[in-house]
Amino acid sequence: MTRRRALLTAAVAAPLVAPARAAQAAGPRRRPPGSELKEILREIDPRRIEATVRRLAGFGTRHTLSAQDDPVRGIGAARDWIHRQLTDHAAASGGRMTVELQSFVQPVSPRVPTPTTITNVIATLRGSVTPERIYVVTGHYDSRATDVLDFTSDAPGADDDASGVAVVLELARVLARRAPEATLVLAAVAGEEQGLYGSDHLAQAYRDAGADIQGMFSNDIVGTGDAHDGSRPAPHTVRLFVEGVPTAETAAEASTRRSVGGENDGPSRQLGRFVGEVAANPQTGMDVRVVWRRDRYLRGSDHVSFLLRGYPAARFTEPRENFAHEHQDVKVVDGVQYGDLVEFCDFGYIARVARVNAATLWSLANAPGTPKGVVIDTTQLTNRTTLRWTLGSEPDLAGYEVLWRETTAADWTDVVAVGKVDTATVDISKDNVQFGVRAVDTSGHRSPAAAPRPSA
Repeated sequence: MTRRRALLTAAVAAPLVAPARAAQAAGPRRRPPGSELKEILREIDPRRIEATVRRLAGFGTRHTLSAQDDPVRGIGAARDWIHRQLTDHAAASGGRMTVELQSFVQPVSPRVPTPTTITNVIATLRGSVTPERIYVVTGHYDSRATDVLDFTSDAPGADDDASGVAVVLELARVLARRAPEATLVLAAVAGEEQGLYGSDHLAQAYRDAGADIQGMFSNDIVGTGDAHDGSRPAPHTVRLFVEGVPTAETAAEASTRRSVGGENDGPSRQLGRFVGEVAANPQTGMDVRVVWRRDRYLRGSDHVSFLLRGYPAARFTEPRENFAHEHQDVKVVDGVQYGDLVEFCDFGYIARVARVNAATLWSLANAPGTPKGVVIDTTQLTNRTTLRWTLGSEPDLAGYEVLWRETTAADWTDVVAVGKVDTATVDISKDNVQFGVRAVDTSGHRSPAAAPRPSA
């Protein structure tokens, strides 16, 4: 008997799951960090983050079109400094972390008047168990002034987005000495202000390679919980923008989604639920305000490049922006200071955002991967629901859990363990609730949930 047949036999022979007896409440959904994650969170240092933000702002401008060969000013100097920092961090990894410069020439476009070399600086921490499974986090190191084509004026870009790059560099420093089970990519990308060009190239390179990216996060404008506009500060809140309907959805997928009511169950929305479970706790010092949009109103960041390729992705950003400190020339008008200056950043806040990222990445990388091939059996009309999925290959995989919630509920409310099987039947109608399936390992780490599709 083949292994596949043995699994199917075991699944078919398993007793029917009776929710009234077997289900337990899925909430509270917060998962406290383990000892190693607590140590990681403690090591994140606001002073190092401050030094990074000040150094990046000190390059004067990091405009994509600015000098690439000036050792003191411009995007080239920033690129080289970031590369040195990541290389230094990688030296502590025992060979697990590698650093590369990923360069390409961006053709002429509305915000790029001449062909321009754009370079991403990428640190890859190879997974120790399932290295083919990848999670990506980015910050963009380019900046801009009021005129998006002005590459000579000062554009310190402290909040937008030296803050996000500082998160990436601090994660690289702290995680380089660890061995996550899955691969983590920590990237400083360029060309964001000119049209997401750096992240677009990075995402396409992964798509061309067939990379299994199961989660991506952009950190863009994560510098302060105080808008400096007289409104009430929120120093312990970070926003997380997550789409519901996938950006890359095909016409056929859209038709199915409309038929089953899956508008709130795309892969990115599941990723957002996961972040809330593992990263909003006293150890990070943050609440995660999940916003059900792809990004801010009619705006976008580097995670959109990954969404366009069908990868689950989301954006971290501060709770309330001050637009006098974004995309503005450094100047004082009527006593009001304009410009994206270091003085408007809160380095303790950025450190807490870094902890949210660390808790998320570490929890993702050390849990099993998100279940694949999850379907609901639609070959029979019945008030019971049979779900099937592809059994994962992780050596420490313990089994699976089936989750459900009312269609009007934002988060999962019920969960039942079904064992290390690839099929489960629940005595509840698929017409009335939304289902999900997540994997669990022998240490109790849980993956994000995957929403099922109708079987063929």
